[in-house]
Amino acid sequence: MEFNKITAAEAAALVENGHTIGLSGFTPAGAPKCTPAEIAKKAEAEHAAGRPFKVSVITGASTGQSCDGALSNAQAIDYRTPYTTNGDFRKHVNQNEINYQDLNLSNLATQMRQGYLGELDWGIIEACAIERVGSKAHIYLTAAGGISPTVCRLAKRGIIVELNAFHSPESKGIHDVYEIEDHPFRTPIMITKASDRIGKPYIEVDVDRIVGVIECNIPDEARGFKDADAVTTQIGQNVADFLLANMHSGLIPKSFLNLQSGVGSGANAVLGALGQCPEVPNFNIYTEVLQDAPVQLMRDGRVLSASACSLTVTNECLGGIYRDMDFFRDKIVLRPSEISNCPEVIARIGVCSLNTAIECDIYGHVNSTKICGTKMMNGLGGSADFTNNAYLSIFTCGSTTKGGAISSIVPFASHIDHTNHFIDAVITEYGVADLRRKSDMQKAQELIRVAHPDYRPLLQDYLRLAQKHGGQTHHCLSAAFAMHDTFQRTGDMRNTNLAEYLK
Repeated sequence: MEFNKITAAEAAALVENGHTIGLSGFTPAGAPKCTPAEIAKKAEAEHAAGRPFKVSVITGASTGQSCDGALSNAQAIDYRTPYTTNGDFRKHVNQNEINYQDLNLSNLATQMRQGYLGELDWGIIEACAIERVGSKAHIYLTAAGGISPTVCRLAKRGIIVELNAFHSPESKGIHDVYEIEDHPFRTPIMITKASDRIGKPYIEVDVDRIVGVIECNIPDEARGFKDADAVTTQIGQNVADFLLANMHSGLIPKSFLNLQSGVGSGANAVLGALGQCPEVPNFNIYTEVLQDAPVQLMRDGRVLSASACSLTVTNECLGGIYRDMDFFRDKIVLRPSEISNCPEVIARIGVCSLNTAIECDIYGHVNSTKICGTKMMNGLGGSADFTNNAYLSIFTCGSTTKGGAISSIVPFASHIDHTNHFIDAVITEYGVADLRRKSDMQKAQELIRVAHPDYRPLLQDYLRLAQKHGGQTHHCLSAAFAMHDTFQRTGDMRNTNLAEYLK
């Protein structure tokens, strides 16, 4: 029996107003492309005819323009979770046109199985191959694990497969598909090193649950990376120096730690700089997204193995991986997000987390998602999963943004995703703020020291002002957001006059 071949338009026609769709992928890597784009077209047609049409969308993480962008521009999304970075989606969320819920990625599949997110109507999965074995279908995923196994299990109306020829069938076997058991019957996840495999290389479902297969050939909507600059290169060197100092002093093992790195050009550059430091031992990666820099470090022999949820790489890099699968097959393993981000595994194998902050306040609390506390920049992703469970938790950021108009070190973070209880160090191009074994007031001095020189006097002035109010953590609430307020009024935090906020 062959699988039923359908078009993307025919698949979209099955999706009705009020349905919930679950998608493969994790970042634009591995996300379905033609069906969501056709759903967006259907929404536009329904709206033009005066009929309501919105769907709820549950994904592994962010997707690409053909999904998050097209659906949000078509006013087709009612509810969406979890992480996203798409610019058009961000615009509509910040206009309060979409009910967006940010969630920790490690717990998303569990919440789906618990029924917290409602029933799932359709699963839309991108595959590099699909095979029938008796009454079962084996779905081989493309460049990401995400929540695909759970989506396939829960989709009550069926599964639509986008068989995308852009992704080589030679990559079969790169995935390790494993679902955590439901409570209270969970068993230990038997991963003790990054390269361990505990599941199957495919998702297995009953053949009759495959509603249709769409044949396509569409590249991943990969974003390019900015080249490393003086700031990111210096941050990378500071990270390397900090880790080496910890290794030499016995605070981390001589065998080094598994490294995790967040997504984006900054994280890619920092990890690349770390790999270029000859004193840093060869290392393994246990992370959620694998980007271009560590892939090259694997070719160079600096990264020994990498466990991730997705290959969030440029298409040129992805093509190189597919061409060299004999080299990469035993070095890269792609997992579902509930495994790649699992607190149990992160804590067990000893991970050094490297994530990026939008801003950090002088007491070590980090904002990684919202500009001035209100405008969503991106979702939380897995940064909390790693930060809260890592052997060593590090945040990096350039000391300023917008040409120096915004300081990344502020008196009080305008939004807090990560409290200072879990953060060991904050690293800028000006050095390392080591927050371990320090009181809040001692942390403040450490963090002001790594702020940009233009802002250190202002931060010290605030701290002296706040000390007059006493308490274990000093704050002057009337002036705590003076820098943010000044930026919103004048476009430059350097114009802040604290005295204006004491009247």
